[in-house]
Amino acid sequence: MVHADASNFEAGVSKSAAYEQIIEQAKAFNTANAAALLWHALHAAPHPSNRVNWAGFYVSDPFQQDQLILGPFQGKVACQTIKFGRGVCGAAAASQQTQLVPDVEEFPGHIACDGESASEIVVPIVRDGKLVAIIDLDCAVKGGFDLEDQKYLEEFAQIIAEACDW
Repeated sequence: MVHADASNFEAGVSKSAAYEQIIEQAKAFNTANAAALLWHALHAAPHPSNRVNWAGFYVSDPFQQDQLILGPFQGKVACQTIKFGRGVCGAAAASQQTQLVPDVEEFPGHIACDGESASEIVVPIVRDGKLVAIIDLDCAVKGGFDLEDQKYLEEFAQIIAEACDW
């Protein structure tokens, strides 16, 4: 049974320890709880992880091919739809490849839903060869994400791909 204590993290927890706790619990969560867990884990981790200002999911639109629709998230109000190929999220969806963007101002066609976002990482969630969703994290600091984030988020995406009923 999912319990609110799952989102408790020790203050100053290392980023890797926070991700390991998330991955350990991911099989029991839906995307709503997973978004909350990501948010709390990164806010408990040291700088720059604690400056994450958006954490959530966009899911493949079942009614319009090549479009993402807003899923569960933590943070400010966000774009409701994103076309494949448009912005960082759309690039990840179209390519089914993680997009690690240290400076969003330098990403061609970046969609600025939150003007405070300075860096972003978007990880595709693929099941049976088909994109079902993406994980989107924004940070208010340039260079807010690195290869460690990518490694753990890609592992997390694989677990979520199997754990959720898409």
